[in-house]
Amino acid sequence: MTIGRRSFIKGAGGFALASGVGLAAPAIAQEKWPNKPIRFIVPLAPGGAIDFVARQCGQILSNNLGQQIVVENRTGAGGTLGMDSAMRSAPDGYTFLITNDNAASAPHILKLSYDYTKVLMPVIDIGHQPQVFAVHPTLGVNSVKEYVENAKAHPGVGFASSGVGSNQHVIGEWFAKEAGIKMEHVPYRGAGQAVTDLLAGHVKSAFLGPTALINHHRAGAIKIIAQTSGKRAPTLTDIPTLEESGYKGLVLEAWYAAFAPAGTPPDIIKQMNAAVQQALADPKLLENFTKGSLEAIGGTPEALGKLAQADSEKYARLVKELNITAGAG
Repeated sequence: MTIGRRSFIKGAGGFALASGVGLAAPAIAQEKWPNKPIRFIVPLAPGGAIDFVARQCGQILSNNLGQQIVVENRTGAGGTLGMDSAMRSAPDGYTFLITNDNAASAPHILKLSYDYTKVLMPVIDIGHQPQVFAVHPTLGVNSVKEYVENAKAHPGVGFASSGVGSNQHVIGEWFAKEAGIKMEHVPYRGAGQAVTDLLAGHVKSAFLGPTALINHHRAGAIKIIAQTSGKRAPTLTDIPTLEESGYKGLVLEAWYAAFAPAGTPPDIIKQMNAAVQQALADPKLLENFTKGSLEAIGGTPEALGKLAQADSEKYARLVKELNITAGAG
């Protein structure tokens, strides 16, 4: 179902009534947009894939739009502090949220009274990426099969993620159930510190985005033993999928996208969509995306709206079936 501006404004009104947070009245579009710096709110810490996507796009957009894109990392509460900040920002076309499908999963795990996919206005689907399953060398495993054998012999091995409510949290719990093993979820405020602790061996395994892990994998500092997409990413052709490792149907691919506060003028949504679409065709950005195992997507706001709400429904089902709660972190 196509999600129009009216639906999002209605959803935002429901959020305001439920939470007591007032939303500013829709702004009137400026004659010329943009005429001042634009803020990209990133709900997780620097060092992860969302931050990478925001900064890669921001560099090109700053040049193309003639105004600086300021990336602001607002971390905490599994990314919801940043998403809430964007949701409550003035809908004047100068604040956008760059996030991943945590926007679809977190409301169900954290039992929020609102759903970001219904409150925020979709702008553009920026890119897709598998998540990866990585281990520290001291764990002594080289495959998913060996990991499961080790976990059955030593229950409770920790797995890091970028936060409670993240897609990585969900895939980790899903894998543990399918494998019949007990794993302890170790959430972080983004991938940066999670990667640092994985490299140091403070946590022995992790489900994270590949962007921050590929070079460490190639250097032998950690080992990526699986990826979560339906087929192998072009830059991870030596890494089997979880399905190839014996877990049919265990597929979860992350998306990275731009959203705007409810009430942002449609003409500004259209202009930002076109600007990001242009950035996604830039050869340097495409080269950097490929290095990070990211596939540039693009498309209309309506297409992103359909994807986001479909994933919200999927995560609602998975959270219930897997009995995932905030306490699981």
